[in-house]
Amino acid sequence: MSLWVKICGNTSLEDALLAAEAGADAVGFVFAPSPRRVSVERVATIVAGLPQGIEKIGVFVDARADEIAGAVRACGLTGVQLHSDAGADVLAQLRAEFGAKLRVLRVVHFGADAGRVAAEYAADTSVDAVLVDSRTPTAVGGTGVAFDWNEARRTVFRGGSARLVVAGGLSPETVAVAIGTLRPWGVDVVSGVEAAPGRKDAEKVRAFVRNARVVPQVDESAS
Repeated sequence: MSLWVKICGNTSLEDALLAAEAGADAVGFVFAPSPRRVSVERVATIVAGLPQGIEKIGVFVDARADEIAGAVRACGLTGVQLHSDAGADVLAQLRAEFGAKLRVLRVVHFGADAGRVAAEYAADTSVDAVLVDSRTPTAVGGTGVAFDWNEARRTVFRGGSARLVVAGGLSPETVAVAIGTLRPWGVDVVSGVEAAPGRKDAEKVRAFVRNARVVPQVDESAS
């Protein structure tokens, strides 16, 4: 299994290209209230300058299906990351319009009920992967705060076929430990590779991708 690496919170073409050139599989753009929030118009301009092969993921919080679909169409997004309790109708509408070509990630915030919720999301055929993130009282993502990886290994990342992505508090210095502990399908980083909110640090981005790639991956098909 090849690890999926996403560099999120991009606000400029320069930063998104940096992630692509460093070897990331996906770049993310935040459409929700955040220091890294970007407009549909800006993301459309950025995406137009990116290599076709890299995934372009839009991050949405409490957004309506028509709002998400409009951004996908206008920006040329290849995937969406959904925070909040997006109902089955939202997922159904997205699948009806875009089919399997749109990658859909659901977000679970680590806590006492995370294992059950992650399993429910993973069992939904409309969901391609589940992103497990930390949460603070003021932010639903991009917190820079790690959750308890050892506890998560016992309660959420327990093996099997689910595609689980770890986020929250990752950095070039910690990503290898997180991967070694959790054996996720993918990793997602925002603040851990920034020089300032919304502006990437080139060396940190390169180091993050490099350090994520050196950890031996588990062949899940054999489990």
